[in-house]
Amino acid sequence: MVDRGESALSLPDDWPDQPDPILALNRMGSFDWDLDTGLMRMDALAHEIFDVLPEEYADRPENLAPRVPPDEAHRLDTHVSQSLKDGSENYGAYFRVRRRDGTLRWTHTQGYIQRGATGRPRRIIGIIRDATRELSEAQDRREKAVLDIEARRRQTNVVQITTAALAHARTVQDVIDALKNNQGVAHLGATSLVMGLVEAGRIRLVAEGPKGSFVPGTLVTGIDEQYPMSEVVRTLTPRFIESPKEFAQLYPLLWPHITELAVTSAAYLPLIAQARPIGAMGLLYNDRSGFSAQDRNVLVALGSSIAQSLQRAMFYEQEKDLAQGLQQAMLPRTIPKVPGADVAVRYRAGSLGREIGGDWYDVIPLPGGRVGAVIGDVQGHDTHAAAVMGQLRIVLRAYAAEGHTPATVMARASVFLHELDTERFATCLYVEADLSTGVMQLVRAGHIDPLLRDTDGGCRRLPVEGGLPLGLSALFGRLEYPVSTIELDLGQTLLLCTDGLVEQPGVDLADGMRTLRALVSTGPDDVHELADRLIDVAEERGGEDDVALLLLRRAARDAQRSGGRVQQHVGPGDPEALTEARHMVRAAVRAWGARERADEIELIADELITNALMHTEGATVVTLRALTGPDRRIRVEVEDASSALPRRREAGESGVSGRGLLLVDRIADVWGVEARGGGKCVWCECALEASECIPG
Repeated sequence: MVDRGESALSLPDDWPDQPDPILALNRMGSFDWDLDTGLMRMDALAHEIFDVLPEEYADRPENLAPRVPPDEAHRLDTHVSQSLKDGSENYGAYFRVRRRDGTLRWTHTQGYIQRGATGRPRRIIGIIRDATRELSEAQDRREKAVLDIEARRRQTNVVQITTAALAHARTVQDVIDALKNNQGVAHLGATSLVMGLVEAGRIRLVAEGPKGSFVPGTLVTGIDEQYPMSEVVRTLTPRFIESPKEFAQLYPLLWPHITELAVTSAAYLPLIAQARPIGAMGLLYNDRSGFSAQDRNVLVALGSSIAQSLQRAMFYEQEKDLAQGLQQAMLPRTIPKVPGADVAVRYRAGSLGREIGGDWYDVIPLPGGRVGAVIGDVQGHDTHAAAVMGQLRIVLRAYAAEGHTPATVMARASVFLHELDTERFATCLYVEADLSTGVMQLVRAGHIDPLLRDTDGGCRRLPVEGGLPLGLSALFGRLEYPVSTIELDLGQTLLLCTDGLVEQPGVDLADGMRTLRALVSTGPDDVHELADRLIDVAEERGGEDDVALLLLRRAARDAQRSGGRVQQHVGPGDPEALTEARHMVRAAVRAWGARERADEIELIADELITNALMHTEGATVVTLRALTGPDRRIRVEVEDASSALPRRREAGESGVSGRGLLLVDRIADVWGVEARGGGKCVWCECALEASECIPG
């Protein structure tokens, strides 16, 4: 009888002389290990596997010690002992055997444990076989699997790296550069790349292979022609060419021109976005002869990613062209020639948004030989900001050309912007200049101050008292804009700019202004060269904000008029305009060299203007002229629309009124009244000493 727990495996009576034919067929040896006696008999195949001779083996396991290395023997003994203790019916283990020539070969054994009635192990019947080939093949499979995984990982990394690089591409050229650099498709082993875009039913080549590889006649090709890019666009199916012979057969028109490239295979991919082909890409190889299914899948996935980036870049370039066209249409097409000044203007689009914004400049010819200079910035970096800017520039130009005072121009522009039904506001700086005298009136609406460069190169900031930005001043009912008056000497340069030229990340406005002042003071004297240098610095800095810049340098007139002339419009009930007129008169007289009489001439001009505003209706125009010749004089003219003549009278009891013409009569050398159409002109002249210089 067989003890309970005995394995179903049984051995023939003449074992081990007659090995089991099935075991022999599979090159398996067998053994019978009697645990009570410790004897372990093996058949001939088992001897062969252990590489021991029958006379070397006395049926005891310790006789195998020369063939089983100690660490392997210890590991096998531990495994068998554990199986005997835990009640297992069988066990299996791999271990190495050292053959006579010193080589190690893998061996596999499997034992079946027979136990007695009490469960005590009595006998182990088992098999043993050479497992070297099996493990080698398994190892090969594992290594191949690892290599496949590594290959997939590398290809996935290429797609990820390329996709990441393409994420930063803004233009079509950026896409091409991202693909051609070391982080692009070169990781896939391609030696060169070609790319074409579909335009009006044709394919335009935008990226060619190595230098000198351009094929004549392929710059623009038809979709129906026998070229690989035409085919993949036409069929929307990738084409994988696995040998030079296949290439020559499929594309006989192209192959003769690229034989020198030593192309061994190629992959052409349609670039499809939103279910339509936008182009095609070709990868040329000179060190591979085929594409696995995995290679093809990776390349198709890469083509899809490239197509999305290309479409995004094409949309960006279209928007950029539209934005630049809109910006150019909103800004002045030309800057008028200004007698007595050198003017330079520049505009640089920022890197934020659609490269369009609300920054603008303008130069406005004004009556009386004056000129207006404007710099401004509408809030935002989009087409809406540009549209608001265009409207604001036009109305501000119109208000200035109508002859309104600088403060009135700014106030009306603020009201216009407030009524435009937009949430945008704008900062602005408006300068009205008489270049014959150098007198300049400045009005600032929330904008940064201008800079003044002296003839010796020194540069300083001009603090200009200002009001709220345009739109906000109307919203809060604070339309009063103070006017600052300065004199610009010959050779001095006034710089107006938007904050994009000053502001830098992490730098406060004061430091930015100091940096700008240093750049201006060390820059060239020519305003155009200086403007170019400032814009170059802005480009190098790569700021996100737009930059508008206007430089005005006072120069000698080519054909200077006899004397000088300034003019000011003063509206009724406009005290600021009256103050501005006084400043204009005083500054002009001082600029003409008559400093000693500046106070007197300002006083009589003020009296004439006040008299006209008090006793007439409507606006008054003040004109100041420098008359040259043997008798040097300054003439003040005040025009109004009333035909009633002024009369000189004594001051009343209060002593407040009646003194105007008395002062004029006392101070001026001569005065009078002239009829002017439906109105009149009250004038006076003051003679100057020979030492007092009048331009002429």
